[in-house]
Amino acid sequence: MSGNTVTRADLTEAVYRALGVSRNESAVFVERILEEISSSLERGETVKISSFGTFSVRDKKLRMGRNPKTGEEVPIEPRRVVTFRASHVLKDHINDGHRRPDAAE
Repeated sequence: MSGNTVTRADLTEAVYRALGVSRNESAVFVERILEEISSSLERGETVKISSFGTFSVRDKKLRMGRNPKTGEEVPIEPRRVVTFRASHVLKDHINDGHRRPDAAE
């Protein structure tokens, strides 16, 4: 995997290595999964991936913000945002992987 960011290419390579299918088929698998997640979120559906987490769409209302340079109040338009809530399994996995051996005292 490249650096600190996992890319589509990294995911495609992981699928290729795990399943032994061609790189082209692996790329199609990755793209199809991402398209399905995106399409579901666009329709306002929640996407739950067991032992990983839940993606959902939340509507934000019109609100007033402040331009930090001028201090002028400006309206922030209503919009939809994607939220992600990690499962306890994922949280535990991440935390177990980062515990220091000397911190268990």
